[in-house]
Amino acid sequence: MNYCSNCGNQVSLRVPEGDHLPRYVCGDCGVIHYENPKIVVGCVPEHDGRILLCKRAIEPRLGYWTIPAGFMENGETLSHGAARECLEEAGAVVEMGSLLAVVNVVHAHQVHVMFRARMPDATFSAGAESLEVELVRPEDVPWADIAFPSVEFALRRYLEDNETNRERHYFADFDRSHWRERNPT
Repeated sequence: MNYCSNCGNQVSLRVPEGDHLPRYVCGDCGVIHYENPKIVVGCVPEHDGRILLCKRAIEPRLGYWTIPAGFMENGETLSHGAARECLEEAGAVVEMGSLLAVVNVVHAHQVHVMFRARMPDATFSAGAESLEVELVRPEDVPWADIAFPSVEFALRRYLEDNETNRERHYFADFDRSHWRERNPT
């Protein structure tokens, strides 16, 4: 950040009085600009035992498979955002289910929140951010071509829960230097 969004003057990176972390501070109007993690919301849509996957048409990870997910918008709830992303990326209307996973993606300054979802019918189509969209059987998930570790984590936990007929909540921390799964609840 170079300029203040409040007054347009230059900002500097420093620890403001009463704080303990460096922040961008405007030397003219005094506004402190906080940079906080972004929230990514998504879901694992299922129809008749098959999971809806999208092949990415955008970077990062162009051409790799993912579940419908994206950045949450202001004014929406977590589950509404996940349902919106599913409609935008896969043309699919879903009935949102329970929370599946929360993954802290530390190096990207993101928190990924994934839900279970049910597709009442098999209607779907590739949106602007998807090259193609497919309903796949669990044994046909293209694990080597999954776009992100958080998506692989959510998909594997989803399938494990389906096998045991449970719906647990999962938490994990991912940083490029390490991966740590915490106990499910």
